[in-house]
Amino acid sequence: MHRRMIDWQIIWNRLISICEEQAQIVIRAAFSAAVRESSDIATGIFDIDGRMLAQGVSGTPGHVNSMANAVAHFFPHFPVDSMKPGDAFVTNDPWQGSGHLHDITVVTPAFHKDRVVGLFAATIHLADVGGRGFGPDGREVFEEGIYIPHMQLVRQGKLNEDLMQIIRANTREPLQVEGDILAVLAAGEDGARRLALTLEEFDQPDLREIADYIIETSHAATVDAIGKVPAGRYDSRVMVDGYDAPVEIVLAVTVGEGQIVVDYEGTSAQSSYGINVVLAYAAAYTCYGIKCVVAPNVPNNHGSLRAFSVKAPEGSILNPLHPAPVSARQIVGLALPDAIIGCLDQALPGVTLADSGMMWMPSLRGAHDHGGKHRLWEQVCFFSGGMGARGEKDGLDATVFPTGLKTIPIEALELIVPVVVWRKELLADSGGLGAFRGGHGQVLEIGELNGRPMIVQAMFDRIENPSRGRRGGTDGAPGRVFLASGVKLRGKGQQEIPAGDRLVLHTPGGGGYGDSSRRSKEAVMRDLEDGLLSDAIARQYYAHAFS
Repeated sequence: MHRRMIDWQIIWNRLISICEEQAQIVIRAAFSAAVRESSDIATGIFDIDGRMLAQGVSGTPGHVNSMANAVAHFFPHFPVDSMKPGDAFVTNDPWQGSGHLHDITVVTPAFHKDRVVGLFAATIHLADVGGRGFGPDGREVFEEGIYIPHMQLVRQGKLNEDLMQIIRANTREPLQVEGDILAVLAAGEDGARRLALTLEEFDQPDLREIADYIIETSHAATVDAIGKVPAGRYDSRVMVDGYDAPVEIVLAVTVGEGQIVVDYEGTSAQSSYGINVVLAYAAAYTCYGIKCVVAPNVPNNHGSLRAFSVKAPEGSILNPLHPAPVSARQIVGLALPDAIIGCLDQALPGVTLADSGMMWMPSLRGAHDHGGKHRLWEQVCFFSGGMGARGEKDGLDATVFPTGLKTIPIEALELIVPVVVWRKELLADSGGLGAFRGGHGQVLEIGELNGRPMIVQAMFDRIENPSRGRRGGTDGAPGRVFLASGVKLRGKGQQEIPAGDRLVLHTPGGGGYGDSSRRSKEAVMRDLEDGLLSDAIARQYYAHAFS
């Protein structure tokens, strides 16, 4: 038995490696910058019951944890015993996937000795799926792009060209979209091949025993971690800007009996705009927030996630009813870890963090002449605010929590679309103050290369409701969005940048943690020397450092 468990542990590590190789194939073969540069993806391996066993290291928790629930939704349409070698299946159903139409989930069965032994899944953000484009202005999901039900993408090695033709006809970026889909298929095929070789190497007929070992081991470790959290109920509220009215996130976290239950009763009702968050995506970021505090070192899979339960009232902004618009679901969804941590800080002070500045994701659109043809272009950008200060460390500058996404390098952005980033630098005095300061936001100034007009789909928050400090720390600086000419823009919705003007973004700073009187003199002087802290603010809040 001891030898068998050693083999299982080796195979478990191998599965994680295979999933990361799957992710790297997607990234290296992808056509779009969102996937290639920012790793806006998730990859994972599942057993034939739809339980996630391992995930790739690259990717974002919103994709990973929603994908963990998505695979089982394929089974009513494609039972495991009906799957054939060379098959692959796809959907972008927001309620049974990653929360909006821009994310597709592809499932590839893996065979060993003529039997399905596992499933590889990947979720990626597509460059464009038609409709209004990536933004919050839609009034129902039907306006937001092409809706792909659970369908066969590849049938025994033959690509469903009819489906691909429909997809190409419904996107402004057909080359990028098709290229990314093919990259995911290549990754799934390689994962299936590597899994078969692994099972052959260790003389395993399938994944059943290994899957049970992974899930039970992870669940037991998570239960043990929960046992170190004081039992009880913890309540919290978080306010975010919303679209036309503020959104209040109300939650109760109950800890006890090896489980953590989160209930969002009292949260704002669903919006008439596309900032609604389907329950699967809400649960994804809720569970991520819990794991960051309670069980950060336990592998993320079905076993560890099984210890968490998430509820939200039907018809609320965290559990909207179809056909609610959901395109910009990340605006509210990314605030959920802050809400969760606000509860857990009551139970575990000093091991949490303050609110973060969140990811700002403007989607830019325009037209230019390319190769003698008039061509439309669309590009989503990822710009980070500041991370909240931690109980024992400063927050990271322009490194947002919780997405895990990377910013598209300016050189890559300017290469693929006709824009110029005239300015990109850290924003002084934007991080909240405290014993540990919040991460700083950044300033960006973006214009169309040839001075033409450009459209921005604004999806920004923390403008009216900045990142909150914790345990005596001050709030981070709020975000701002305006034109270089001085015109103030709205934080949400489609707006035009006139010819010759530029878009200016001040991303929000993270909140501070702890009383500022406890900040070390060395840390204050370092921030002053780096130009991240003005002398006036330093003397007002850190007078002890000058005595």
